[in-house]
Amino acid sequence: MAEFKVGVLSCSGEECLGGTISRLATRKVLEELKLVETVTLCLPLYLAGGKEERNFAKVFPTISVDGCDKLCAKRSTEKYSGKISGFIDVSKIIGNENALNTKIVRNRDLKDQHHEMVDKVTSEIVKMIGSISPDSWSGKSFRGCSCGSE
Repeated sequence: MAEFKVGVLSCSGEECLGGTISRLATRKVLEELKLVETVTLCLPLYLAGGKEERNFAKVFPTISVDGCDKLCAKRSTEKYSGKISGFIDVSKIIGNENALNTKIVRNRDLKDQHHEMVDKVTSEIVKMIGSISPDSWSGKSFRGCSCGSE
């Protein structure tokens, strides 16, 4: 049986700061913090019908990190894989005006205040992952994912 993992499905919106912040915070959790085994799911692939992405979210607890209140990642996960374990609306953390800012969207444009926003969102992701009980995992076996689950 595969080990307990948590999926994180991040916003793919590249036209606004909220999307950039959501992706950077998700990467920070996955690459630097590694609280539990976390796996990122690709929203464009998920929406295009990626079976591995959708099946992972059916088997393992999954949270979405959305850049704005449209909640695209949350809604698509619920549509194709069922109820999610939690979601984060970045605009509620950094403010709607910041989240929808279209002038600052690339890593090279980020200032200290934007990195502080990344840290705040990262903290919320960590809290949410910490609130997920291993008991919420379906325990089903999962094969065929690039994340290494068996």
